Amino acid sequence: MHRSLHGIATVLAVIALTAAGCARAPEPDAYGSVEATEVVVGAQASGQLVTFDAKEGEKLAASAVVGAIDATELGLERDQLTAERGTTVSRVNEVAQQIDVLQAQRRAAMAERDAAKAQRAALDAQLEIARRVYERTRRLFDQQAATSQQLEQVEKDYRVLEQQIKAQDDQIAAQDHQVAAHGGRIDATRAQRQTATQQVAAVDAQVARVGERIRKSRITNPIAGTVLATYAKAGEIVQTGQPLYKIADLDAVEVRAYVAETSLAHLRLGATAQVSVDVGAGQRRALPGTVSWVASQAEFTPTPIQTREERADLVYAVKIRVANTDGLLKIGMPADVRFDSPSPSP
Repeated sequence: MHRSLHGIATVLAVIALTAAGCARAPEPDAYGSVEATEVVVGAQASGQLVTFDAKEGEKLAASAVVGAIDATELGLERDQLTAERGTTVSRVNEVAQQIDVLQAQRRAAMAERDAAKAQRAALDAQLEIARRVYERTRRLFDQQAATSQQLEQVEKDYRVLEQQIKAQDDQIAAQDHQVAAHGGRIDATRAQRQTATQQVAAVDAQVARVGERIRKSRITNPIAGTVLATYAKAGEIVQTGQPLYKIADLDAVEVRAYVAETSLAHLRLGATAQVSVDVGAGQRRALPGTVSWVASQAEFTPTPIQTREERADLVYAVKIRVANTDGLLKIGMPADVRFDSPSPSP
């Protein structure tokens, strides 16, 4: 009885193994390969690569400085420009002081002119009185009520005042000319200050340009990622634009796959999917992903994944973004994709 039961169990086990061997795994919804956004970092300056620390397989942080191109001459040029700027700034300050002095002189000249004008106004009043005295004395003289000496004296006083007013007018005119001359010198000095200020701005622009060139001589890593390849070594002479290394963020990659038009109705941005890859020994590992892009135009099935029967088929490319924190997925690795069935509408 025991042997009979053992035989039945053996038969059932064989049948189960046979059934398991004959059962086919469900076919993937799409086939594709792993991609990553690769960035080729090039030199932004020409010269000797004095340091270069990028190594293949090394992870680099964003904005990390991984090397430098010799910028000794640029540093000397910047120092020279900085010295020139200091000299020009001193010239601006000196001219500003000259303007202050000229403005003070102009104000003094204007004060003297205004005083002369006030004095002339007083002389005008005196002249008017002298004129009246002269005219009255002349009438008295004509009436023989005043002497000739009296008439000569008041006429002399009248004429002296006329000469004083004329001299005062000449003085006022000279002072007006002096004020105008001070104004012209002030305008000319202001123009000099403006020119010197513009020269400072021009030197500042040159210093900024040299500073930018010095900044570009430092090789700064643009994105956080893993160095895929290096194309230069420390000590080499490089040219602007020459590739130095290639980097990509492998912590999150994308699988580009292709689906038939009939499957598009079930695809939406943000839809979930399962991406599986071969891990050896006949085993596969599935990772969760999210649809991040769907092509708007169809294309023929790409050669690397097509079969003879599919060569004439039109398909749509899709991208599934997959977290790759453990580094399992490699660029170019083939992958199968199964899209999760959408939840039924309530």
